[in-house]
Amino acid sequence: MIENIQQKGKQAKGFYSPAKKIDLGNCFLIFVSGIQANNTEADIASQTFEVFNTIGSILENAGATYDDVVKAVIYVTDMKDFDVVSKIRAEYFANSKPASTLIEVNRMVHDGAKIEIELTAILAK
Repeated sequence: MIENIQQKGKQAKGFYSPAKKIDLGNCFLIFVSGIQANNTEADIASQTFEVFNTIGSILENAGATYDDVVKAVIYVTDMKDFDVVSKIRAEYFANSKPASTLIEVNRMVHDGAKIEIELTAILAK
């Protein structure tokens, strides 16, 4: 069984699912789509907190938390933001310490977005 997961109180913009929750029998595998900040005028710290809070809502809707995350992929438009992003990231992943990738890209879908994060989580039944 595959379930589409939405952010609480919001519908996805566009033809995609913010997350997929897959029943593997003894656990659930959760894929969270790449999430960008809506406030594209904000600085990298504010955008990063916004993205992590949005993802937290999606994880909660799937019955999971950041402690269930096993893989994180983070895209930034400026590698100079690494230290800021890394510090905030550590707050959310203090317990799970997921395998991670951070990549610099030259542009995001939303003009002004400085960060995009996608996650994979495993939730025990």
